[in-house]
Amino acid sequence: MSIQRRQFIKAAGLGAIGSAVAAPAIAQSAPEIKWRLTSSFPKSLDTIYGAAETFSRMVAEMTDNKFQIQSFAGGEVVPALQALDAVQNGTVEACHTAMYYYWGKDPTFAFGTAVPFGLNSRQEDAWMYQGGGIDLFNDFLKSYNVYGLPGGNTGCQMGGWFRKEISGVDDLKGLKMRIGGFAGTVLQKLGVVPQQVAGGDIYPALEKGTIDAAEWVGPYDDEKLGFHKVAPIYHFPGWWEGGAMLHFGFNIAKFNELPKSYQSIVRNAAAFANTDMQAKYDARNPGALKKLVAEGTKLRPFPQPVMDACYKAAQEVYAETAAKNANFKKVHDIYMAFRNDQYQWWQVAEYNYDNFMVRARPWQ
Repeated sequence: MSIQRRQFIKAAGLGAIGSAVAAPAIAQSAPEIKWRLTSSFPKSLDTIYGAAETFSRMVAEMTDNKFQIQSFAGGEVVPALQALDAVQNGTVEACHTAMYYYWGKDPTFAFGTAVPFGLNSRQEDAWMYQGGGIDLFNDFLKSYNVYGLPGGNTGCQMGGWFRKEISGVDDLKGLKMRIGGFAGTVLQKLGVVPQQVAGGDIYPALEKGTIDAAEWVGPYDDEKLGFHKVAPIYHFPGWWEGGAMLHFGFNIAKFNELPKSYQSIVRNAAAFANTDMQAKYDARNPGALKKLVAEGTKLRPFPQPVMDACYKAAQEVYAETAAKNANFKKVHDIYMAFRNDQYQWWQVAEYNYDNFMVRARPWQ
């Protein structure tokens, strides 16, 4: 055998060994993974439930379909309000939900979605992505075996549908309203009787007079449910949800098992879904509101005395809750300091520009 032939065989052998070593490394860096994600929302809410589908699609596209996450509507795997529990106990790897649904476990969960007189949607993104909110909230979530990422926003919500107009604080006394969480606790101080009513039961409850009012989301979602046909007064704003943020929740152990590249893809897909949901609401709410008004809906702002009374009641609830919950106090103090700085800036350019533009164009 010639020297050249022996050298060629030796080189080819080394190449084969190199290939054998390289292949598993590549396979390990991009493994095939299948996850399940349970949503807290029905498929009919295409904006909110759609965020889970957008997220799953983005993850699949960025991994050449090697990482696939199948989305399920609320009730298909577990009940809608048990989505976080399913992630916590490992029934599913991921969920898409509103964190304030779980405020009964700990009121600190509310800061993952919205609190009365809190941040608007842009400010929430600023807090989460640049103000340390993601790390702060995950420091709280880790005791529940969950890692969370922002997963959408509805923007400022409406104040809800009322059978009779709220003209003053006294009109709140004895009012049976479908509302829960922090807002329900705040309104309770002013005489409102909070009611827990599932989304599908709101219309008949309003129609029969079982409840006097109900809050849901905003024009695009509300118009589909037909609330204006039985409760024509549409009050605003929903001061309890200046920007209602949704979250993707992941089982910590499952998330930590992912390759670093997949973890990065998950973060980026969630961020895209977060922005995409807000854009959908901003694009679709104007047309829906016009349609509601054309069909007889009466838009009414909450009177200033009502807003002032609600703000005062909210501060009382915050103080009472912080006094007995260290988790809540920690997040509350940081969150509210950020909010105050944001509105100090907002009153300069953002507010004045928006205020001028609202007045500059006629209502159509």
